Amino acid sequence: MSANEVIIEAMEITKAFPGGVVALDRFSLAIQRGEVVVIIGPSGSGKTTFLRCLNGLEEIDSGSIMMNGIPLDHHRKNRLLIRQEVGMVFQSFNLFPHMTVRENINLAQIRVRKKSRADAAEATMNLLVKVGITEKADRYPHELSGGQQQRVAIARALAMNPKVMLFDEATSALDPEMIGEVLEVMRSLAAEGMTMVVVTHEMGFAREAGDRIVFMENGRIVEVGETERFFANPSEERTRAFLGQIL
Repeated sequence: MSANEVIIEAMEITKAFPGGVVALDRFSLAIQRGEVVVIIGPSGSGKTTFLRCLNGLEEIDSGSIMMNGIPLDHHRKNRLLIRQEVGMVFQSFNLFPHMTVRENINLAQIRVRKKSRADAAEATMNLLVKVGITEKADRYPHELSGGQQQRVAIARALAMNPKVMLFDEATSALDPEMIGEVLEVMRSLAAEGMTMVVVTHEMGFAREAGDRIVFMENGRIVEVGETERFFANPSEERTRAFLGQIL
């Protein structure tokens, strides 16, 4: 992890949905390049909304977000730049069902990054090696297990050479025996120094790969701390109660 080099800075961001539901309430968080930040908290605490705000899928009502020195504002050029800098992996795999694994991963490289077909094909096979499914290159999504589809989704996000990877409950839709294979890919990315913001209920992964843990509730940070201290000696009573329920 690079010391003191902030790549993501959210300052006092607020986001409310129709009906008066406040998903983020003056939320501030700075993340360093190469850091793995794991966000935990009860359902409805604002975790997913924060990730979606980071890459512009949700508009913030107030505050500011800087991503790798680029402000996430209303300028289309800035938004496009940030979308290229940030890879996101969702609960659902969002693969194109009519395309093979290879075609799913090639597509954005050719259309957005303007790579040649040969360069995209080479990068795609290298990524399939990384996620451990080279033998599935010419299969369609419906021919893959959930864990394999999620690994393809990770490879597709990595194909854009992002500076930051966001993971929104990437294992929550998987059968228990498939969770490990996806977490292993995420661990390898963390070990390589990828900046990652991970929303998850997998506390084993959080303890092993996270540099810092953020505990959210009601759109605010209740507690944030380095992983070992956070789990061994949380300072907030609400944090202790939450961990007592899930550990």
